[in-house]
Amino acid sequence: MSSIEFAIFLQFFLGLVAAVNPVGIMPVFVSLTSHMTPEERSKTAITANVSVAIILTCALIGGQMLLDMFSISLDSFRVAGGLLLMSIAFSMMSGKLGEDKQNKQEKNEYISREQVGVVPLAMPLMAGPGAISSTIVYGARYPGTWDTFGIVLTIIIFSSASWLLFRSAPYIVRLLGQTGINVITRIMGLILGSLGIEFITNGLRNLLPGLG
Repeated sequence: MSSIEFAIFLQFFLGLVAAVNPVGIMPVFVSLTSHMTPEERSKTAITANVSVAIILTCALIGGQMLLDMFSISLDSFRVAGGLLLMSIAFSMMSGKLGEDKQNKQEKNEYISREQVGVVPLAMPLMAGPGAISSTIVYGARYPGTWDTFGIVLTIIIFSSASWLLFRSAPYIVRLLGQTGINVITRIMGLILGSLGIEFITNGLRNLLPGLG
């Protein structure tokens, strides 16, 4: 693997970390699983992160097909995705955890469900619109077989890392406290906003060459 390819996968990984913000979601995970036994909580963590890997992989493989179906150019989607990432980033920087990813109806739906690993944890809290749009953009930008394999591997590594975080979530939440988690969420929001600007800039440069 060349250093350029490694840089691409690392950028995608960091973008997922910022878009999903697993550290910020840990208090939600602890709250949703507070009534479960340790075995049930562990199973929920596995379910959530396996679901995230499946959702993002499907978005990666079928993303370009979806764009072609609606005759949407990659650059147009890149601008739209960048605006979406910036919207989520502003919510994160203002401390509105999860409000940008989950509406009131979705909050009410999961109350009656036993399996919270898929809804709302995997979708929409983790594999939300920001993570999905970022995955589609990278998949369309690097469509080669080895690039696709590398991005899928990056998704698996990210899901595994998130699973490890969730396994230790009660201890990390207790250690960091709400203030520490809020600080990390705002930093992730800043990184996500920067990534969104990068998407918008690259998209507009190709859509409107005169701006370059």
